[in-house]
Amino acid sequence: QVQLVESGGGLVQAGGSLRVSCAASGRTFSTYAMGWFRQAPGKEREFVAAVPWSGGSTRYSDSVKGRFTISRDNAQNTVYLQMNSLKPEDTAVYYCATRRGITSTRESEYDYWGQGTQVTVSS
Repeated sequence: QVQLVESGGGLVQAGGSLRVSCAASGRTFSTYAMGWFRQAPGKEREFVAAVPWSGGSTRYSDSVKGRFTISRDNAQNTVYLQMNSLKPEDTAVYYCATRRGITSTRESEYDYWGQGTQVTVSS
C-alpha cells in the first residue's frame, strides 16, 4: 500500500508561480513512477506530467510543456510540480499518482492516488 499526500496548492495571479508537492509513504517510493494529473470543474481528469523512478525522461502534456517541471527526491519520498507562467486555465485540483514500472499518461494505469490540492489562477 502507498499513501500520497499533496500540498502547496493555493491562489495565484496569472503569470505567477506555484510549487505543489506530493509526499509518499508505504512501499518503496524510489521504484515507482510518479505522475501529476488535474481536474478542472466540469471536466475530466487529465494528465499533466510524469517522472520515472530514476528521475530522467520526464513527460508533459502539450498544455504545460515549457511552463511546468516535474521532479522527485527519492531520499525525501517526495515528488514536486513547479508551475511557472500560470494561466487561468490551469485552475484545477491537482492529483499525484504512482504506479510500478514506466511512466504513463493514462489515468487508468496508476494504482494509488492522493486526495488532491486546489490550484486557482486568477486573471
